[in-house]
Amino acid sequence: MTDQTYDANDIVFRCTGKASGKMRADMDVRLEHPMKESFQLATDEGKFHGGDGSAPLPLALFVGDLTGCLMTQIRAFGKRLKIPVDDLSVDCEVVWRWTPVDRIYETEPKGFHFDIHLDSSAPLEQQIALIEAAKKGCFIEQTLGQKNEIRHRLKTGDGFYEIEA
Repeated sequence: MTDQTYDANDIVFRCTGKASGKMRADMDVRLEHPMKESFQLATDEGKFHGGDGSAPLPLALFVGDLTGCLMTQIRAFGKRLKIPVDDLSVDCEVVWRWTPVDRIYETEPKGFHFDIHLDSSAPLEQQIALIEAAKKGCFIEQTLGQKNEIRHRLKTGDGFYEIEA
């Protein structure tokens, strides 16, 4: 990781994961900027990957976080825009495709779909505007919707080795 200074509007998370058990990962997730908070999370795989199922699957956390992010923004922006949100539920479906390649597999996303059940006395136009704002304010949805720089480095005896994309 690089140490750098951040702009006032930057939000920076870091996570340190440690293998424990057969396929379990225990993670220390830290909000580093603009404030400090930390969370302990764990993932595990089921028998398919040789795990014990002692924690949620990594993809289950991802789908839950994606759904929760959109729901948070709808409620938060509803207050800010003075659009009443009397009740809210969201059904999210995420579909990936996996393709066997020799003894491993490769994956690709096929789609992310949301059915939003919003109980509000606001006119339809305001409800749509609220959802549009929430989509733009959801960090995870915005991350999925654009090309991102993703780097991988392997720690070696000589430092870090940059693994090319």
